[in-house]
Amino acid sequence: MRKLRAGLTTLGVVIGIAAIVALLSISQGLQDSITEQLQTGFATNTLIVSTGGGFGMGPGAMTATESDFKLLVNHTRIIDEIEDVDMSAAVIQKPGCYIRSGERELTLTVVGVNFTKYSNIYSGTFVAEGEEIPLNAENETVVVGKRVSDPWDNGTLFCDVNENVEIKWTNITSIPIDPYFISRNETYTGRVVAVLKEIGGFGIGPSDFSVYIPTSQAQSFFGTDECNSIIVRLENDDEATIGSVSEAIDEAFSGQVSVTSSTAVLDIMSSVFSTVELFLGGIAAISLLVAGIGIMNIMIVSLMERTREIGILKALGMKSRTVLLIFLSEAVIVGLMGAAIGIASGWGLAHVVARIFSGGGGFMPAGNRAAAAGGMTITPVLTPTVFLGAFAFGVIVSVIFALYPAWRASKLKPVEALRYE
Repeated sequence: MRKLRAGLTTLGVVIGIAAIVALLSISQGLQDSITEQLQTGFATNTLIVSTGGGFGMGPGAMTATESDFKLLVNHTRIIDEIEDVDMSAAVIQKPGCYIRSGERELTLTVVGVNFTKYSNIYSGTFVAEGEEIPLNAENETVVVGKRVSDPWDNGTLFCDVNENVEIKWTNITSIPIDPYFISRNETYTGRVVAVLKEIGGFGIGPSDFSVYIPTSQAQSFFGTDECNSIIVRLENDDEATIGSVSEAIDEAFSGQVSVTSSTAVLDIMSSVFSTVELFLGGIAAISLLVAGIGIMNIMIVSLMERTREIGILKALGMKSRTVLLIFLSEAVIVGLMGAAIGIASGWGLAHVVARIFSGGGGFMPAGNRAAAAGGMTITPVLTPTVFLGAFAFGVIVSVIFALYPAWRASKLKPVEALRYE
């Protein structure tokens, strides 16, 4: 019976430590994956100019106030004249478009960019898998992401180089609006000239799940000169340069745009994940504290069962300090065993959970009969801090909750203990 109680006590510590290790290692792995993807999509010497709220405040990030201001494609001329700006490229982005190849159809995002500038800004990701991306793109030129060409990730291609595809989007902004014809499907046929190399996961910039057309074609196709954002490449990635150019852009547009740097986004993401890790660690710690109460309860029961044994030992000359150390040593052993098994269990559990949730992807609705492969992969990361902290936490909690029973045992008087039934 005593062994069973000791096993259940250790199990309480195992569960608490396993929860801490699993949650924190998955959180750290997720943070590393997102940071890697952001770093892939973001060049450190780039800024993003938009009319929304941006990604938040931070070094090199300025948030626009609410206004009816529209960012236009030709606003790149204003930005190009600012000191320390190497080049800028407007991005026209339209989600919810359809691309048809033969009898198959996918839903995705169409992006209008200047291929020459976009290739220079994102030289590491906007790269063709085989054929070169034409810098002087014709109107019917189409570049597709890897997961658009091979959405099932099994070699069954949806479209390939030199094939024609039909792109459609629903125009509901036609003026005047005909009461019998509220929307109109805009369609154009383009030729695939390149498939991008696989980028993986997600990021700001080129994507495996987008279709790219020339800016001029996007303006005509979507019937607008308004762009979603302007990507700005700087001469260097010094903080001073980022700050001065951000201020200059903000002043040039009278505070009506948001200017966000890649470093600001990464800093914000790191801050958010630090908060999340603290929150998850606190939740897991609660279960360990519950286990600590169980330890105290078991130790008190053990004390009651061994009262006569303690009385005999003290009658034979054992000091109170020795009795105290015996009980505390038991608690340390329980803590060490629970922490060791808990760390191993938590590490294994983290890999199981990561395997279940990794690689899901999902840019296409169910009606497309294709699963978006190549999603972000989460690899749990067990840092030395978490490893050593879990060991220390398991032992400390065990000892703290064993202090009262151990102290109570050390204070038993031999005569009273021997008379205990």
